[in-house]
Parts: sequence; structure tokens; C-alpha cells
Amino acid sequence: MTTAVQASTNPTGIAASTQTPSGSDTQDRFLKLLIAQLQNQDPLNPMDNAQVTTQMAQIQTVSGIDKLNTTVQGLNGQFAQLQALSGAALVGRDVLIDGSRLVADGGGAGHGGFELASQADRVTLEVLDASGRVIDGADLGAMASGRHSFDWTPAAGVNPGLAASFRISATLGTTAVAAATFTRDRVDAVSAGPNGLVLELTHAGPVGYDQVKAFD
Repeated sequence: MTTAVQASTNPTGIAASTQTPSGSDTQDRFLKLLIAQLQNQDPLNPMDNAQVTTQMAQIQTVSGIDKLNTTVQGLNGQFAQLQALSGAALVGRDVLIDGSRLVADGGGAGHGGFELASQADRVTLEVLDASGRVIDGADLGAMASGRHSFDWTPAAGVNPGLAASFRISATLGTTAVAAATFTRDRVDAVSAGPNGLVLELTHAGPVGYDQVKAFD
């Protein structure tokens, strides 16, 4: 009876290495190949000096890139450490992020921000409850273009605990002015994520540092 034997693609029986050669290994291998090439060149048709110079420049470029990559990785590590140390100082600070959430603080007042695309001669704040019903408001007057903050104090008889969000309306004459709204929140903790610092906010939860529009 004949027993079938599966052919091996590795006749030496040695496991193939998946390790990536280092810059020095690549350089040594290149020099050995270059020396062998020089020793076995055709005397009647020797290698051109410019060709040898080009090959030497190529290996120097590869070696330089390896060193540059190592340097950049080291700098990235140092930058991440500095960023984490800086982030620790943000704990307890108030920040503005995209949104329209409005939560009253311990004193019953609410805080938020907005940005006007152009100047406006009238800016109006409306405070809404969870169902979207307007429960309070205020006339903020005329304002210049740019970013602004506001502090909302509930009118008599208005329960600040019902406040859930706010809305900004702005006009210049009869023309509506675009207004982006920002939620004010507090940083409770900071951690380092794969894409940079992550801020843990009291109400919004985790947000990336790049999502912060301003610090209050």
C-alpha cells in the first residue's frame, strides 16, 4: 500500500521568518551584492561610476529613512506624554462643544455659547424643555459677528430643572443671520486615546480634544 505524502514548500524544514530586516541588515546585504557585482563584472564592459554612485545613494536613502522613522516615533511618544500632562490641567475646566444642550447649574442658572456668521441687530435666546416647548427666553440685543457666551437666569416661576436645550435666533434688519450653538460642559477626566486626548465631560460623556471649540 502506498502512503501519500504532502509536498512541503519549505525543503529545509526551517520555519520561515517574518521578521522585517533592519536598516543595518539591508545595508550589509546591499554592500555584499555590490561587491559581488563588481567582482563578476565584465572587464570589457565595466559598471559605470554613475551607476555605482546611484546605487550607493539609494542605500543611504533607505538607511536615512529608517533613522528618520525611529526619530519620529520617539518624538510622537514624547508628544503624547506632554499632551497627557497638559490634559490633566483641563480637569475641572468648562468647555464649549457643538450642541444645544442646556443644563442648569447648582445655582439654577444655565450657560451656553453661540457664533454669529455676521453682525446682528437683534439676538434672541429661547430655552426649551425636553419636549421642545419654549419655557423661557431673553433678548440679548445687538451683537457683532463671532463667538459669544450667555448666562441664562430663569424668569420668576420657571423651573430651571426643566431646561433641556436652547435656540438662538439672530437678524440684521429683515435678514436672518446664521448662528451655530455650543453646549457648555465640564471636564471630569482626561485620558489618552489612539487618536489623541479624550475628555470625559459631565453631561456629554467622552469627546475628542479636537471637538472642543473653546475653554471657559
